[in-house]
Amino acid sequence: MTDVRPGRPAQPLLVLSGIRKRFGGVRALDDVSLSIPAGCIYGLIGPNGAGKTTLFNIITGLYQADEGARAFAGEPMRLSLKASEIVRRGIARTFQNIRLFHFMTALENVMVARHTRSRVGLLGAMLNTRAARAEEAAIRQRSLELLAYVGLPASIAGRLASELSYGDQRRLEIARALATEPKLLALDEPAAGMNPTETEALKALLQRIRDDGITVLLIEHDVKLIMGLCDRVAVLDFGQRIAEGTPEQVRQDPRVIAAYLGGAAG
Repeated sequence: MTDVRPGRPAQPLLVLSGIRKRFGGVRALDDVSLSIPAGCIYGLIGPNGAGKTTLFNIITGLYQADEGARAFAGEPMRLSLKASEIVRRGIARTFQNIRLFHFMTALENVMVARHTRSRVGLLGAMLNTRAARAEEAAIRQRSLELLAYVGLPASIAGRLASELSYGDQRRLEIARALATEPKLLALDEPAAGMNPTETEALKALLQRIRDDGITVLLIEHDVKLIMGLCDRVAVLDFGQRIAEGTPEQVRQDPRVIAAYLGGAAG
């Protein structure tokens, strides 16, 4: 795994340059540039309306930037790419408001995502060829492994997603995203609504994901979690990046203190 601790620079996985986005007369992002190192947990914070979600949606393909450029894994990535294409390139996400297939089982939710890496194709699946059956079995097995990886017991695999507890639904969303084999896992407020015990378990899971070689990007309002978890942090305010660095550097930045953190970062 790439070491991103201070003094040991890592190669950037995702680079954003001069990103701008308007909604009518509202300037949501204004010349935002970021460089997210490979092998780290990277936090994106800022006050409400700072542009975090807009930037997140541009990174994951739900929005297209008006201006700017981006590169991923050393290759240019067009701003016009659709979300499905971005997933195939290696960026997966979860949502602030959980978006599971509620009337599918936990296992089926993960298997659906795993099918994005299918090689058999539609014809093979329709004909139910030997290769298709073997691949389906492999998809099922890998999906079960991912449920266990995020801390969900085998007993919930056959339960409907709608029947799971809130914390388990959050974990299921992460398992589903991991099923697409991402290089970058983008999480939109993964700790929202969690109790302290669930938050600590989430922290341990995200550290494990990073240590297993997947870069993590997260938006999160829990400043304590961000400062205790992330290797790097960027701060947005009024659509502009006002700070970026280690948690300690960001914590001490006067612009961050004035705009967002205040006494909360102490």
